[in-house]
Amino acid sequence: MSKFIIDMQAKQLTMLDARFYYADGNFYPSVTTILEAYPKDAAYFKWIKEVGTDADAIRDEAGRRGSVVHELTEMYDNGAEVSLLNMDGNLQFKMSEWSMFERYVDFVTRFKPDYFMNEQNFVSPALGFAGTIDRLAWLDGKLTLIDIKTSNNIHDSYWLQLAAYTALVHVLTSYKVDQVAILHLNAKTRTLGTKGAVQGIGWQLLKKDMEESIADYDLFQVTKQLWHAQNKDAKPRQASYRLNYKKDADVQ
Repeated sequence: MSKFIIDMQAKQLTMLDARFYYADGNFYPSVTTILEAYPKDAAYFKWIKEVGTDADAIRDEAGRRGSVVHELTEMYDNGAEVSLLNMDGNLQFKMSEWSMFERYVDFVTRFKPDYFMNEQNFVSPALGFAGTIDRLAWLDGKLTLIDIKTSNNIHDSYWLQLAAYTALVHVLTSYKVDQVAILHLNAKTRTLGTKGAVQGIGWQLLKKDMEESIADYDLFQVTKQLWHAQNKDAKPRQASYRLNYKKDADVQ
């Protein structure tokens, strides 16, 4: 999925709205965009009341942190060397970001998931939505769809997100997911857990089998209907730019 369209004939670059995926000349809402229509719980409104006007800044920073951690884990899984310091010996990342990355490394090192899909984009005209799957891996003999989360809490909508991603995999590939899992890198766990637990200090893997996930998908479908009802005329925001300028040619 490209984040921009280049029209060489018109000499124009158009940036695409991150809420939508572009494929075959059409736009499809992302799963996370659809889930904006999922009702907020009481804890959310309590948080809004507590943080007040700082809510937007806190949300934006949390989103930026999540993006950085995702990028670090993707680089690591692709075999790149990931360094805390830059060439000048200065910190490249915040320690909160790096600590979550180290928790991810602990998960991979100790439990050795066999990855064969990493940050893969899926767009389904048949389903009417799209999304980017963090990881698809064999874990303990089960094909597991894993989503990486850096938030303070695990929200119910996350499970609906995983259920929708599973539908994309089933429709667009020959793979059949056995279970879905959230890898929470900002958990309150303080130990390695009891036997059978997949966790470490500050992180844990939470799993659901497909029977539970199917129920979550039913709820996602209802949320999708609600989103479409609220966004009948929703269109991607786009910004277009010329590919080049030359002073003498531009001044007439």
